[in-house]
Amino acid sequence: MPRIVVLTGAGISAESGVPTFRGPDGLWEGHRVEDVATPEAFDADPETVQRFYDARRAALTTVEPNRAHRALAELEAAVGDDLLVVTQNIDDLHERAGSQRVVHMHGELLSALCRACGRRTPFRGALSDHPPCPVCGAVDLRPDVVWFGEVPYRMQDIQQALASCELFVSVGTSGAVYPAAGFVQLARVYGARTLELNLEPSEGSPYFHEARHGPAGLLVPDWVSQLVD
Repeated sequence: MPRIVVLTGAGISAESGVPTFRGPDGLWEGHRVEDVATPEAFDADPETVQRFYDARRAALTTVEPNRAHRALAELEAAVGDDLLVVTQNIDDLHERAGSQRVVHMHGELLSALCRACGRRTPFRGALSDHPPCPVCGAVDLRPDVVWFGEVPYRMQDIQQALASCELFVSVGTSGAVYPAAGFVQLARVYGARTLELNLEPSEGSPYFHEARHGPAGLLVPDWVSQLVD
């Protein structure tokens, strides 16, 4: 079994009913990206940003992992440490499906970041209620989400995984948001085979050795079955 890195994007969670980030008009659930996904937006109007993410956090209770999430968890059960899932998604559907080796490079909805002490802590309530940081007590919590202009989490770990993997698979990504969009090229430089599983060709499709297009809920279980068999 090869060492595998799987990158997942909004497309895998969209099939569970989680709204995608990139809408047809460049909006996110009726909000401009500049209004809800930048540090400047939070500084200018923290209440709007907090309520926006509170609503998304609450909405997680209405969705469930789909066949693609569960297939990746089954693959991890089969290959163990030879699989790493790197996700751009901030939901917890991979974990609820059973995956344990997951890197949330863009942060997590069920976590809060304290701007006073810098600690990240699990959080499930409403940040718009202004709760204190459970570590330092400061009332300065924000969503633990990597916004535009900020550095994604665990980039060194991700780069090391890409350098050592033998198979890189991208699932449900647009291929438009960096640095994740460049992972396929980096994996190829280090000699990995590359596979795209996406609803339609992404912007990065030309960089993949192979591309299969269709719903993630169909493509991912089929690929996992072929690999394990």
